[in-house]
Amino acid sequence: MFDAYGLIFDFLIMQTYGNPDVTYKWWAGNSMVTNRSGRFISSHVAHTGLIAFAAGANTLWELARYDSSVPMGHQGMVSLPHLASIGIGFDEAGAWTGVGVATIGILHLIFSMVYGAGGLMHAVVFDADIQQTNVIQAKKFKLEWDNPDNQTFILGHHLIFMGVACVWFVEWARIHGIYDPAIGAVRQVNYNLDLAMIWQRQFDFLAIDSLEDVMGGHAFLAFFEIGGGVFHICTKQIGEYTKFKGDGLLSAEAILSFSLAGIGWMAIVAAFWCATNTTVYPVEWYGEPLIQKFVIAPGWVDSVNLDGVAPFGHSSRCFLVNFHYIIGFFNLQGHLWHALRAMGFNFKDIGNRFSVAS
Repeated sequence: MFDAYGLIFDFLIMQTYGNPDVTYKWWAGNSMVTNRSGRFISSHVAHTGLIAFAAGANTLWELARYDSSVPMGHQGMVSLPHLASIGIGFDEAGAWTGVGVATIGILHLIFSMVYGAGGLMHAVVFDADIQQTNVIQAKKFKLEWDNPDNQTFILGHHLIFMGVACVWFVEWARIHGIYDPAIGAVRQVNYNLDLAMIWQRQFDFLAIDSLEDVMGGHAFLAFFEIGGGVFHICTKQIGEYTKFKGDGLLSAEAILSFSLAGIGWMAIVAAFWCATNTTVYPVEWYGEPLIQKFVIAPGWVDSVNLDGVAPFGHSSRCFLVNFHYIIGFFNLQGHLWHALRAMGFNFKDIGNRFSVAS
């Protein structure tokens, strides 16, 4: 249960600028979970439930309004194009009819309820801090933001989960098959684990035109992430933990900044990739490739006129690309904000300096 303080919590591992009495009101949501690993898990599980609900609900909504007489990429959809790209929704004749898509959406709604229940259990029933639990294995996932051994242990498990997800995707493409725009049909794709190719694709991935190469990259990532996860779980800090290694910098705020940098960079890369690549993002499902253009800010516009055809006159690709780019941009700003705070920069000093100058 929440502390008797109600909606004010201390934020010990965030930047306090030397003030040990910093408190935060209820709207500073992160302050409720920073030093409470049980509540931290609760928020993550609940957020996963929200994402699952949004995915399921949006899938069913798009399926209900899908018009087979209009190209899918011209209907402003996001969920259905992704499902079609991985070979879901095709009938026995190879035509996309949406068969099985409703099941996917309903399953996501069911999973969202399970995640929501798990989030509530961790919020109001289980221990607020895992260190207080009697489960020995659970105590290993306590949060010690400035302890590199604790953080590398948790990082290792995250890497393994991401590696397993890559394995699932590779095996799905190999056994079930995914959509290949080159032949206009779903086919089984075996991964090409050519390390020279994988290295070269780091520099020209925007123009990749082979699904075998795409799967090869995911297979390599699976090996790399699972191997890295095992390494991080099994190893500890070597030698003295010095400032060069992060002593005095590693904190909840610093790790938040690292996470925002990774998410922001991935979103921007995805935007550039989706804007022009038609192998991973087929024209049939996402619409025609985009043109990069500076309007109010850098962005992309449709290469064909869709006024009166697509919602708001834009293709699914246009919506997807610009959303990723904008979200990625603001995530990078959040990274800079929290990284500077973690390093000790006080943004209030900017206002104080202006006050002194005036």
